[in-house]
Amino acid sequence: MKALGFGLALAAFAGGAGAAELGAVDEPIKLAVNEWTGQHVTTRIAGEMLRAAGYKVEYVTAGYMNMFQAIADGEIDAALELWSSNVSDDYAKKVAEGTIVELGDLGLDAREGIAYPAHVADLCPGLPDWQALKNCAQVFATAETIPQGRLVDYPADWGTPGADRMKGLGLPFKAVPAGSEGALIAELRASTERKSPLLITFWQPHWAMSAYDVKFVDLPKAEDACFTDPAWGPNPNEVNDCDFAASRIFKGAWAGMKDKWPAAFEILSNYTLSVEDQQPLMGAIDVDGGSLEEVVAKWMAENESKWRPVVDAATK
Repeated sequence: MKALGFGLALAAFAGGAGAAELGAVDEPIKLAVNEWTGQHVTTRIAGEMLRAAGYKVEYVTAGYMNMFQAIADGEIDAALELWSSNVSDDYAKKVAEGTIVELGDLGLDAREGIAYPAHVADLCPGLPDWQALKNCAQVFATAETIPQGRLVDYPADWGTPGADRMKGLGLPFKAVPAGSEGALIAELRASTERKSPLLITFWQPHWAMSAYDVKFVDLPKAEDACFTDPAWGPNPNEVNDCDFAASRIFKGAWAGMKDKWPAAFEILSNYTLSVEDQQPLMGAIDVDGGSLEEVVAKWMAENESKWRPVVDAATK
């Protein structure tokens, strides 16, 4: 589904309830900052909207997979970019017990998958078909993986989706976790400059998808049974022998936030961000070297018509 822009969210909100109480304005609202630039952009825009409403905001660095207990305990008040394809069982448990509540979709049009820079198709004939990887794994081998090929997976804190696919599909690749988002980008940059082989777990929206002409491997289409029934799919002995599930990107909060900061809860619930807005900001930071604070401040100043009505609807 095409990403929702601010306009659709506002249209839906216009028929809703009136302004809410601000609540505990003397206490900062703590927003989780995770490990990738897009999430930094998403979170900073949300924080600046809260500040415009009269709140204090604190940005708290948090490991993505390990933050859900802190949210449930009210040590972190909200996380603004959760990916349905990559949340922990702990998250689901906290939602079920009512200590974490969802704030609705963020609206980004997203995809995750196993990917490669376009030139790699010349080194592994048959790509983007996943079965081509069976015959050219040695092209991707390094000293630490030989005789297997090397897959650069997500940082360990993000889970092991790439490793899961290699095992599920029976591909002769060893998944090596990247140290950070920056390390993933460095791999793409080096591969593109040197025309060297690279297989990587990656996602969109991301400025690097266009900057390095990144393509996704065509894996068997994901169905629910792929993740629970080994008999489903091309490998009768394993689950995860398919592509990533379609990703929903959404927001979550400490359950006590609605009572403590009612208007803030409303603002974050109605906050959406489109790919068209987020992706250029990511490039301005990671490619052009701009600071997060300056890039977001410039966007806020130039796009007040997109975010101010969300704040005003909750506070006036």
